[in-house]
Amino acid sequence: QVQLVESGGGLVQPGGSLRLSCAASGFAFSSYWMYWLRQAPGKGLEWVASIKFGAASTTYYADSVKGRFTISRDNAKTTLYLQMNSMKPEDTAMYYCAVDSFGTGRGQGTQVTVSS
Repeated sequence: QVQLVESGGGLVQPGGSLRLSCAASGFAFSSYWMYWLRQAPGKGLEWVASIKFGAASTTYYADSVKGRFTISRDNAKTTLYLQMNSMKPEDTAMYYCAVDSFGTGRGQGTQVTVSS
């Protein structure tokens, strides 16, 4: 079954950077679109970014992160990444990786806090 483990979160100052990782197992990772989602305190699950299966040349981003975040994948390592730059306080949330935009298969998440 799908198993996803997110890591790499932490406390960062506004304008700073973090790189999240998502270790995948239990399914044919290279054949799946993959997604990053986030949930801020008191809010619903929000789609952040998507990356196509295979060579992963196709990516999509929410307007709120476009130009600041980069999604990537390493199929050999069955790992998904999210590079976050120029971070803002409104990026504070629990971040999850998933196999669809509804959050299917997501793990426990990794907390990201942007604060001075």
